[in-house]
Amino acid sequence: MGRTVHYRITTCAGAAAALALLALCTIPDASAADKTEVVKFKAGQSSTTLKGSVKGYDSSNFIVGANRGQTLSVLFSPSNSSCYFNLTAPDAQEAMHIGSIVGNEFAGALPTAGDYTILTYLMRNAARRNETCTFSMTIEISG
Repeated sequence: MGRTVHYRITTCAGAAAALALLALCTIPDASAADKTEVVKFKAGQSSTTLKGSVKGYDSSNFIVGANRGQTLSVLFSPSNSSCYFNLTAPDAQEAMHIGSIVGNEFAGALPTAGDYTILTYLMRNAARRNETCTFSMTIEISG
């Protein structure tokens, strides 16, 4: 049987040291390269297909401007089974679509106007092995 070990911090200095250690553990890898691209549609078009790649802990952000009530569709086709995308609404703190949980397709009416962010990434298991994912992503806005 496993056992649980509890630690008690009994001094302010101990608490400060524990918080400093926790902060060090949660700082993102400064060497990870994050790319951002604003998605633009050709004149008269409502969809586009983009190609890209991510490696290790890198990620790519794609910014798509849309209006409230429009339908956004994203079809993400990665080369690596640990590669996904998340979709976040403007000014939101949490993603409205988490690819690693619900899959690599999204279609839905948008709750607000503004810039939506599509974040492409590798899951930790693949990122720590510095794997690469190439992908094709079709983005469509209708309505």
